[in-house]
Amino acid sequence: MSNAIYILGQPTSWLEIAAMLSGVAGVWLTMREKIWCFPVGILNVTLYAILFFSPDVKLYADAILQCLYILLLIYGWYKWSDRNKKQKVILPSYINKQTGIRLAIVLVLSSLAFSYFLVNFTNASYPRLDSVLTCASLCAQWMIARKIIENWIVWIIVNLVYIPLYVSKQLPLTAILYSIFLILAVRGYLEWKKHIYRA
Repeated sequence: MSNAIYILGQPTSWLEIAAMLSGVAGVWLTMREKIWCFPVGILNVTLYAILFFSPDVKLYADAILQCLYILLLIYGWYKWSDRNKKQKVILPSYINKQTGIRLAIVLVLSSLAFSYFLVNFTNASYPRLDSVLTCASLCAQWMIARKIIENWIVWIIVNLVYIPLYVSKQLPLTAILYSIFLILAVRGYLEWKKHIYRA
């Protein structure tokens, strides 16, 4: 890794440091249900898109994921700003069965398609794993925009897999960040559960 700064014996960069710090801030704001989570999140994913596209990392699915996050963050920003006529605050809710089945189908089909593309047309690292994690993360981000509480469960699973992946790619701060994300995802689930809306 060019222009590396060594932390815990592994190389990192100012870009990764900035991405990590904005990531922690963004997830903490999301957990607290603060609308500022969206602009901070946009900064975070922009920095990570640059990092993951770099020749040293080559996690292309993850890089594309960061770009797609921008659209989902804008969507979430709009949804959280759009006040329901009957209530000033949009409350978290559980996913319904029909939406859950649709998301599962989307996850499987998109993962297969993305994996096929990365395996056959790129030199991506861990193309199959990266594809599944990317598509699962997009589903989770969509659920955040809709304030569906199960987003945190998906994030817990995804983070558990991302941590060793980033260690293997010599991204120590990102691995630490996703360890923090894991803790915040558990806390986020518990915090949202306190305010759950039951129709």
